[in-house]
Amino acid sequence: MAELLPVNIVIADRTYRLRVLPNDEEVLRRTVKLINDKIVEYKTQLAGKDMQDYVSMALLWFATSQGKNSGILLQESDDDKLLTSIENILDKVLDNNSTV
Repeated sequence: MAELLPVNIVIADRTYRLRVLPNDEEVLRRTVKLINDKIVEYKTQLAGKDMQDYVSMALLWFATSQGKNSGILLQESDDDKLLTSIENILDKVLDNNSTV
């Protein structure tokens, strides 16, 4: 089994340290960039909301866009572990922002 690679990612101005398989790193980084780009898009379109709103909207957009591509909302696959990791990170962001 391949050794896990430590990776730092930033979602919604927060840094998270993950351990991923080396061949999953590129997919993770592209996904994080896509999510952050969508958060920025929502921030410019919907001024006056808080970060939790932007993250929630980006997560909803990401989940539904996956459904459009695959014909189901979330497809069970090897990428499911990656999506679960991202969801957990976003849950932490949402939890931290709701207590601020």
